[in-house]
Amino acid sequence: MTEGTTSAAAEGADILTRLEQEGEIAADYLEGLLDIADLDGDIDMDVEADRASVSIISDSKSRDLQKLVGRDGEVLEALQELTRLAVHRETGDRSRLMLDIAGYRAGKRAELSELGAEAAAEAKSSGESVRLQPMTPFERKVVHDAVKAAGLRSESEGEEPERFVVVLPA
Repeated sequence: MTEGTTSAAAEGADILTRLEQEGEIAADYLEGLLDIADLDGDIDMDVEADRASVSIISDSKSRDLQKLVGRDGEVLEALQELTRLAVHRETGDRSRLMLDIAGYRAGKRAELSELGAEAAAEAKSSGESVRLQPMTPFERKVVHDAVKAAGLRSESEGEEPERFVVVLPA
Protein backbone atom coordinates (compact mmCIF):
# COMPACT_ATOMS: atom_id res chain seq x y z
CA MET A 1 0.00 0.00 0.00
CA THR A 2 1.17 3.51 -0.69
CA GLU A 3 1.08 6.28 1.85
CA GLY A 4 -1.87 7.97 0.05
CA THR A 5 -3.86 4.75 0.04
CA THR A 6 -3.15 4.19 3.73
CA SER A 7 -4.25 7.71 4.71
CA ALA A 8 -7.40 7.44 2.56
CA ALA A 9 -8.30 4.17 4.27
CA ALA A 10 -7.67 5.72 7.70
CA GLU A 11 -9.82 8.72 6.77
CA GLY A 12 -12.63 6.39 5.65
CA ALA A 13 -12.40 4.50 8.95
CA ASP A 14 -12.52 7.81 10.85
CA ILE A 15 -15.66 8.87 8.98
CA LEU A 16 -17.31 5.50 9.63
CA THR A 17 -16.43 5.74 13.34
CA ARG A 18 -17.86 9.28 13.50
CA LEU A 19 -21.09 8.19 11.79
CA GLU A 20 -21.43 5.19 14.11
CA GLN A 21 -20.95 7.56 17.07
CA GLU A 22 -23.72 9.80 15.68
CA GLY A 23 -25.99 6.75 15.45
CA GLU A 24 -25.25 5.76 19.05
CA ILE A 25 -25.92 9.27 20.38
CA ALA A 26 -29.15 9.42 18.36
CA ALA A 27 -30.20 5.97 19.60
CA ASP A 28 -29.66 7.00 23.23
CA TYR A 29 -31.68 10.19 22.68
CA LEU A 30 -34.51 8.32 20.98
CA GLU A 31 -34.60 5.58 23.62
CA GLY A 32 -35.09 8.30 26.22
CA LEU A 33 -37.88 9.80 24.15
CA LEU A 34 -39.60 6.40 23.80
CA ASP A 35 -39.36 5.91 27.58
CA ILE A 36 -40.87 9.34 28.26
CA ALA A 37 -43.69 8.72 25.76
CA ASP A 38 -44.15 5.19 27.12
CA LEU A 39 -43.93 3.70 23.62
CA ASP A 40 -42.42 0.36 22.66
CA GLY A 41 -39.90 0.25 19.88
CA ASP A 42 -36.52 -1.14 18.94
CA ILE A 43 -33.72 1.03 17.62
CA ASP A 44 -31.77 -0.08 14.54
CA MET A 45 -28.62 1.80 13.53
CA ASP A 46 -26.77 1.74 10.21
CA VAL A 47 -24.60 3.88 7.96
CA GLU A 48 -26.02 4.49 4.49
CA ALA A 49 -24.73 6.81 1.76
CA ASP A 50 -22.24 8.55 4.05
CA ARG A 51 -24.79 9.36 6.75
CA ALA A 52 -25.95 7.77 9.95
CA SER A 53 -29.33 6.09 9.70
CA VAL A 54 -31.48 5.28 12.71
CA SER A 55 -34.81 3.45 12.60
CA ILE A 56 -37.41 2.89 15.28
CA ILE A 57 -39.26 -0.34 14.62
CA SER A 58 -41.84 -2.32 16.54
CA ASP A 59 -42.73 -5.99 16.57
CA SER A 60 -46.25 -5.27 17.77
CA LYS A 61 -49.08 -4.52 15.41
CA SER A 62 -50.16 -1.49 17.45
CA ARG A 63 -50.19 1.88 15.80
CA ASP A 64 -48.38 3.61 18.67
CA LEU A 65 -45.33 4.48 16.59
CA GLN A 66 -47.60 6.17 14.03
CA LYS A 67 -47.96 8.97 16.60
CA LEU A 68 -44.26 9.64 16.10
CA VAL A 69 -44.70 9.78 12.32
CA GLY A 70 -47.65 12.17 12.33
CA ARG A 71 -49.65 13.39 9.36
CA ASP A 72 -47.51 13.26 6.19
CA GLY A 73 -44.41 12.62 8.32
CA GLU A 74 -44.51 16.04 10.00
CA VAL A 75 -43.74 14.69 13.49
CA LEU A 76 -41.03 12.45 12.04
CA GLU A 77 -39.36 15.48 10.41
CA ALA A 78 -39.46 17.39 13.71
CA LEU A 79 -38.05 14.42 15.63
CA GLN A 80 -35.28 14.06 13.07
CA GLU A 81 -34.30 17.71 13.59
CA LEU A 82 -34.39 17.33 17.38
CA THR A 83 -32.26 14.19 17.13
CA ARG A 84 -29.78 16.00 14.88
CA LEU A 85 -29.60 18.79 17.46
CA ALA A 86 -28.94 16.25 20.22
CA VAL A 87 -26.08 14.80 18.15
CA HIS A 88 -24.75 18.30 17.44
CA ARG A 89 -24.84 19.14 21.16
CA GLU A 90 -22.72 16.05 21.95
CA THR A 91 -20.27 16.18 19.03
CA GLY A 92 -20.14 19.84 18.05
CA ASP A 93 -20.55 18.77 14.41
CA ARG A 94 -23.55 19.22 12.14
CA SER A 95 -25.34 15.91 11.57
CA ARG A 96 -27.04 14.66 8.40
CA LEU A 97 -28.60 11.74 10.28
CA MET A 98 -31.70 10.16 8.75
CA LEU A 99 -34.48 8.92 11.00
CA ASP A 100 -37.14 6.40 10.02
CA ILE A 101 -40.06 5.37 12.19
CA ALA A 102 -42.21 2.29 11.58
CA GLY A 103 -40.90 2.03 8.00
CA TYR A 104 -42.52 5.33 6.97
CA ARG A 105 -39.46 6.70 5.14
CA ALA A 106 -38.68 3.34 3.53
CA GLY A 107 -42.21 3.19 2.11
CA LYS A 108 -42.08 6.83 1.09
CA ARG A 109 -38.71 6.26 -0.60
CA ALA A 110 -40.17 3.42 -2.73
CA GLU A 111 -43.20 5.55 -3.65
CA LEU A 112 -41.03 8.55 -4.59
CA SER A 113 -38.58 6.43 -6.59
CA GLU A 114 -41.52 5.22 -8.65
CA LEU A 115 -42.76 8.81 -9.07
CA GLY A 116 -39.30 9.91 -10.25
CA ALA A 117 -39.08 7.03 -12.74
CA GLU A 118 -42.57 7.83 -14.08
CA ALA A 119 -41.72 11.54 -14.44
CA ALA A 120 -38.49 10.62 -16.26
CA ALA A 121 -40.41 8.33 -18.64
CA GLU A 122 -42.93 11.12 -19.29
CA ALA A 123 -40.15 13.65 -19.97
CA LYS A 124 -38.44 11.20 -22.36
CA SER A 125 -41.60 10.43 -24.31
CA SER A 126 -43.00 13.98 -24.46
CA GLY A 127 -39.70 15.86 -24.83
CA GLU A 128 -41.08 18.40 -22.33
CA SER A 129 -40.02 19.26 -18.79
CA VAL A 130 -42.14 17.67 -16.05
CA ARG A 131 -42.88 19.71 -12.91
CA LEU A 132 -43.76 17.83 -9.74
CA GLN A 133 -45.59 18.98 -6.62
CA PRO A 134 -43.67 20.73 -3.80
CA MET A 135 -41.69 18.31 -1.64
CA THR A 136 -39.46 18.18 1.41
CA PRO A 137 -35.67 18.03 0.88
CA PHE A 138 -35.70 14.28 1.62
CA GLU A 139 -38.44 13.69 -0.96
CA ARG A 140 -36.68 15.80 -3.61
CA LYS A 141 -33.42 13.90 -3.06
CA VAL A 142 -35.13 10.56 -3.63
CA VAL A 143 -36.79 11.83 -6.83
CA HIS A 144 -33.50 13.34 -8.11
CA ASP A 145 -31.79 9.97 -7.55
CA ALA A 146 -34.55 8.10 -9.42
CA VAL A 147 -34.40 10.53 -12.34
CA LYS A 148 -30.62 10.20 -12.50
CA ALA A 149 -30.96 6.39 -12.48
CA ALA A 150 -33.32 6.74 -15.47
CA GLY A 151 -30.61 8.65 -17.36
CA LEU A 152 -32.09 12.15 -17.18
CA ARG A 153 -31.36 15.34 -15.25
CA SER A 154 -33.55 17.15 -12.76
CA GLU A 155 -33.32 20.30 -10.71
CA SER A 156 -35.13 21.89 -7.80
CA GLU A 157 -36.91 25.20 -8.24
CA GLY A 158 -38.87 27.54 -5.99
CA GLU A 159 -38.52 28.57 -2.37
CA GLU A 160 -39.19 26.46 0.71
CA PRO A 161 -41.76 25.20 1.54
CA GLU A 162 -42.96 25.33 -2.07
CA ARG A 163 -39.71 23.96 -3.58
CA PHE A 164 -40.32 21.33 -6.27
CA VAL A 165 -38.50 19.08 -8.75
CA VAL A 166 -38.42 19.69 -12.49
CA VAL A 167 -37.43 16.71 -14.65
CA LEU A 168 -35.63 17.84 -17.79
CA PRO A 169 -35.91 16.01 -21.12
CA ALA A 170 -32.76 14.55 -22.71
